[in-house]
Amino acid sequence: MNLSAKTEYACIAVLDLALHHEQGDPVRIRSIADNHGIPSRFLVQILLQLKAAGIVSSIRGASGGYRLAKDPQDISLAEVMTAIDGRGAGSQCNTGDTPVTRTLHRVWMEAEAAEQAKLECTSFAEMAKAIGENVDGMYYI
Repeated sequence: MNLSAKTEYACIAVLDLALHHEQGDPVRIRSIADNHGIPSRFLVQILLQLKAAGIVSSIRGASGGYRLAKDPQDISLAEVMTAIDGRGAGSQCNTGDTPVTRTLHRVWMEAEAAEQAKLECTSFAEMAKAIGENVDGMYYI
């Protein structure tokens, strides 16, 4: 799977917001950017796209920031990726119409369908829970 930096950063930002969802407080852009090494100017543009897609909402003011516009259980990886990069054009076979190219194209389409199905059924709540489980099992000295 090839992801643009923009899509990866968007998924990181949404996952960070999912981790803070229960607290209800907005998360500052600077906090997300610093914690994950994302350029803050780039993150602003990403969050505006996510806001336009109805995935995040913004709160103005001194204690403002961003938070998820809906429950993380209701946000899939596919939804965030589509909001940022749009729907993929799919595999295209530009080398002619032969039994070999038709077979390759069919396999690529099946792989893309399986990938899309996985992205659609994976919620940010599931990923946030997995992070919480991994952190709880760690020991600090």
